[in-house]
Amino acid sequence: MAVELGRFGVWHGSLHWGPELAAGLEQAGYGTLWLGASPEADLRDAEVLLASTSSVAVGTSIVNMWKSPAAEVAASYHRLEDEHPGRFLLGVGIGHPERTGTYRSPYETIVSYLDELDDAKVPADRRALAALGPKVLQLSGSRTAGALPYLTTPEHTREARRTLGGGVLLAPEQMIVLETDDEIARSTARDRLASYLQLSNYTSNFKRFGFTDHDIADGGSDRLVDAMVLHGSAVEVAEGLNAHLEAGADHVAIQLLGPEGVDLLPGYEALATVLG
Repeated sequence: MAVELGRFGVWHGSLHWGPELAAGLEQAGYGTLWLGASPEADLRDAEVLLASTSSVAVGTSIVNMWKSPAAEVAASYHRLEDEHPGRFLLGVGIGHPERTGTYRSPYETIVSYLDELDDAKVPADRRALAALGPKVLQLSGSRTAGALPYLTTPEHTREARRTLGGGVLLAPEQMIVLETDDEIARSTARDRLASYLQLSNYTSNFKRFGFTDHDIADGGSDRLVDAMVLHGSAVEVAEGLNAHLEAGADHVAIQLLGPEGVDLLPGYEALATVLG
């Protein structure tokens, strides 16, 4: 049974999540809570989100294949499925060579990991794959429910849909800043983007879609920052989010950026009223 994600969800690492935010987002109408930043193989943080809510889907985006053994992840999947049937989607991915000392052939590693999940009876339609380039996008469509692209644009979504064809999940993540002052918004965006501009998986994908070394250098050009992090009023941001759906996405995972310690729920609630 495939997991119902809804049109929009919310993406954050475990440090931002808590029972109150999870319950508030479910009440606001978001369809999925995404647990980012390489959650542990025991999936305990996902279990907290499931237990804090009643019907919203929960997904990982993503469990890092280098860090989390497939057998342990599969056992955790089955535990969550027993406790909260039909609500959990296991997102897995290869991670980044800059952050992995034993990085080997990415494609072969992905295939082997998916083979292990098959052996452990994790259904293909209950897992998804982090994917940016055409080869892994195709693999996501043939071996999983579909693709979870991160840090992309509607242009990438359009190309990804062409690669995947119809009937395959496409659920990109999109960073946003609810701020109408361009300079303030770009400052917040650059703080968040800084580490990603050092990772070749992302920078190679930026170049695939027309950005240059100049765009990537010195914290990112305004052109790159504006493309990767939507900013403006709730209405303006909603237009950018809907552009992914118009380009072929089934679901968009929203990551609202803001100052450390600020309650994000009011911003998500305001956006939800516009998104409907």
